[in-house]
Amino acid sequence: MTQASRPFRSLWPRRQGLRQWLHGAGAAFLWCLLIGLVLAGVSGWRDFWHNILYSVCIGMSCWALIDASFRGLAYAMRKGRPCPEGGEQQWPGLPWIAVAVIFGSVGGFSIGQQLGDLISGLHTRSLWSAQWSHAAAMLTVTGVASLVATAFFYTRHRMAAAQVEAEHARRVAAETQLLLLQAQLEPHMLFNTLANLRVLIGLDTARAQAMLDQLIAFLRATLEASRVGHHALRDEFARLRDYLSLMQVRMGERLQSRFDLPEELASLQLPALLLQPLVENAIKHGLEPKIEGGTLSVQARMQGEDCLLVVSDSGRGHFPAADTAGTGFGLQQVRDRLQARYGEAAGLSLSYPPDGGCRIEIHIPRRLMTAPAPAAAP
Repeated sequence: MTQASRPFRSLWPRRQGLRQWLHGAGAAFLWCLLIGLVLAGVSGWRDFWHNILYSVCIGMSCWALIDASFRGLAYAMRKGRPCPEGGEQQWPGLPWIAVAVIFGSVGGFSIGQQLGDLISGLHTRSLWSAQWSHAAAMLTVTGVASLVATAFFYTRHRMAAAQVEAEHARRVAAETQLLLLQAQLEPHMLFNTLANLRVLIGLDTARAQAMLDQLIAFLRATLEASRVGHHALRDEFARLRDYLSLMQVRMGERLQSRFDLPEELASLQLPALLLQPLVENAIKHGLEPKIEGGTLSVQARMQGEDCLLVVSDSGRGHFPAADTAGTGFGLQQVRDRLQARYGEAAGLSLSYPPDGGCRIEIHIPRRLMTAPAPAAAP
């Protein structure tokens, strides 16, 4: 592309902007048809097709000139910078809009009239050779129609811009909340692990040394995972296996773990370390206080249109200071992260099976887990 052609290329809408431009052209065409029908009705339906033809030719010419004027003015206001990818052109101020409407109405009428004559083979009187009253009437109709259409497009643009700003504000608020929740999660997880290590140091120095080595490797992998903001289910399960391996150094045979992740769900995305607090709670409140220990199970499966994540244990079956509403840190932290990422579409439930232990289920629509979540800031 030559240097001379680049400014014109920059004026043209791209990708999503092109679709919006085509939608605008379609709306302008329908508006021209409506005006043609009104004019045909006023004239007693005489020359029906001529009224439609000239209305479309003049109206679309006016729209094209006004739209080109807006793009040129917006391009000049941006000092030659192209329109942002996928976005509509900026609208100039109201005085410039008025100038563009007047220019487009007069120029579009003349161009459209000549185009209609070329198609129909007729020779209508031009705007400049018609009587003053007739020319004024034609320009008034054209100007009012152009003004109404411009007001419609301007209002639609303002509403779309307001919607984009509101969506951006909601996204920033959600990402900020996720960052705050993640900042709470990391020290909580670290303090719990160090507390376990402190207990083991007084009981078995050799096992404490092995646990410390495992802790170093675990924290390196886990803290790296927490920085990405989101990852695949396979990575979430891998971090949980690392954590349970660390806990097994201390609990030995008292802790058994079981994982069930179907391959077709392994690539689904979710916030990093979402299940970590639930596994910590299961060990701290369920399995560790039980003399014989038990089994901790982490599962993922489909339930209708939702992906069901289950963390269950065969421990003593009661979380102190926590009920089905989730008043403990771990449960509440997970609930808050689900709310910030998925809104009301996801949910968490806690239950105590009759045969003992505790079961926590998380429902997330699969369609919301196929695209990566917003990444956390470094």
